Amino acid sequence: MTVWVIAHSDPAARRTAGWFATQRLVMLTLGSLLAAGCGGGERDVTQNSPVQAGKSSAKPRIALVMKSLANEFFVTMAAGAKQHQQDHAADYELLVNGIKDERDLSRQVALVDEMIGQGIDAIVIAPADSKALVSACKRAQDAGVVVINIDNKLDDQVLADQGIKVPFVGPDNRAGARKVAEYLAARLKKSDQVGLLEGIRTAFNGQQRKLGFEEAMQAAGISIVASQTAQWEIDQANRVASAMLSEHPQVKALLCCNDSMALGALAAVKAAGRTGEVLIIGFDGISAIQTAIKDGSILATAEQHPAQIGIHGIELALKLLRHQAPPADAATPVDLISAETLQR
Repeated sequence: MTVWVIAHSDPAARRTAGWFATQRLVMLTLGSLLAAGCGGGERDVTQNSPVQAGKSSAKPRIALVMKSLANEFFVTMAAGAKQHQQDHAADYELLVNGIKDERDLSRQVALVDEMIGQGIDAIVIAPADSKALVSACKRAQDAGVVVINIDNKLDDQVLADQGIKVPFVGPDNRAGARKVAEYLAARLKKSDQVGLLEGIRTAFNGQQRKLGFEEAMQAAGISIVASQTAQWEIDQANRVASAMLSEHPQVKALLCCNDSMALGALAAVKAAGRTGEVLIIGFDGISAIQTAIKDGSILATAEQHPAQIGIHGIELALKLLRHQAPPADAATPVDLISAETLQR
């Protein structure tokens, strides 16, 4: 196959609308020819991977855009999505994307723009920030891309301000956090003191988990004497928890809005020589936390079933592309994980 790309040599001509339209047509044609020759299936696109241009006409192409690939939660989500695509290889192609850490907002925005540039049919996104990613999702919708929001809900007010609606697929984080915190409260006494490690404060799921923890503690008459963000990260949680234990030596428990922070808190408790004295709860259900629950160093967490969240998002995207369903929100399960549940 020979493909000719002809560029105009006159700089002034390059600035004309006609020249840009011609170049876009050439690039789209080139992308289609390359896609036809490369075949279908799943492709991984990480933060350092080259962009593969073009849009398949044979079957829809769906991009899964997640948060930190350093977090086991999203590794599990990606694995579930890949398996689903392999089981339905004739139905769609999958591109899996992620960022290096939870705070890399600019890279996640860039990933959305790259997917738009590739002519992707649908984007299933777990936004790192509930507000900052709304504009990128609007650009995708304006380009004709179906957008599904999973895991961390986009901010309702910002969505309204932008004049768009994006269906959300994910758990009730507030109810899940309340369930785990109630389990903790049953092991504490009224007037006991606890500390709370928050996630990124502009993330809706972090806000909801914090509310769920607070509601359970208030109902039990337990005082939250310190509440600080640790940005979802292990190392930062270690530093925050260490400071809390030093400043508030009467703290009986640390409530962590995700499991990565629970691991950081666990390291701080061990370093302070308070293993067995300070209870720890998390949220996500990653394997390291389940191991810690079995050995008694972590009390409980919430299982969100990340693989299923990603799959449900992909399946809704496929239905919308086929005009088989309205763009409605869908709830996914969240379960308490404790020593008792792990023995069942």
